[in-house]
Amino acid sequence: MTRKSVLIAGESWTVHSVHHKGFDSFTTTEYAEGVRWLRDALEAAGWDVTYQPAHVAATDFPSTAEELSAYDCVIISDVGANTLLLHPETFTKSVARPDRLAVLRDWVHDGGGLIMVGGYLTFQGVDAKARYAGTPVEDALPVTMHPHDDRAERPAGVVPEVDMPGHPALAGVPGPWPHLLGYNAVVARPEADLVVSVGGDPLVATWSYGKGRSVAFTSDCGPHWAPPAFTDWTGYGPLWDGMVSWAAGAGR
Repeated sequence: MTRKSVLIAGESWTVHSVHHKGFDSFTTTEYAEGVRWLRDALEAAGWDVTYQPAHVAATDFPSTAEELSAYDCVIISDVGANTLLLHPETFTKSVARPDRLAVLRDWVHDGGGLIMVGGYLTFQGVDAKARYAGTPVEDALPVTMHPHDDRAERPAGVVPEVDMPGHPALAGVPGPWPHLLGYNAVVARPEADLVVSVGGDPLVATWSYGKGRSVAFTSDCGPHWAPPAFTDWTGYGPLWDGMVSWAAGAGR
């Protein structure tokens, strides 16, 4: 049996802290990744996972349809549009390079699978710095984005509501769903399937784009918006396997 392949881009960050202790101060730097829950779930379901942290995606994210064709599905999670638009050769050396967001859109249209996962630097994100609204990637997604900061922080918790329990992306996902602590507020396209809602907004939306498929999952795949109650939920693995399988074309 041929194993399916998925590329995950993003889900990493560096924190640079300044510590003040009276007269003196010093700095510390910490690198962290938030991919392990998602990666572990997909690998357990039989997927071959290629992971590109944000700083690696800046240089190595596919620039051609041929490079994208190595994967059945691409997941963009918590990394802003600038990282994929501004290859270091373009930003530092003024070298013209392919628009990777346009390449990704066209690849989906020709049969690829795409999932955008929510976070502070996906969809529009904190202070609208993710900046995916108006980009070619938005064309391929089943949702449209607001021009402003689209975070919906829900510190008291909000429980998703399943709108389409028979959707193939939810196959094997048990209820009840646990709470989430936030998401990106977006608008489902009229042609899209609104599969799961949260706080009156889309949580899982799907649609076909040309010959391909895409999914918007507007909350996080790990903390802080996805608390332990969600990442430890028995439905976590089946949910991600189901969404990625659907985006990759299962059941066509």
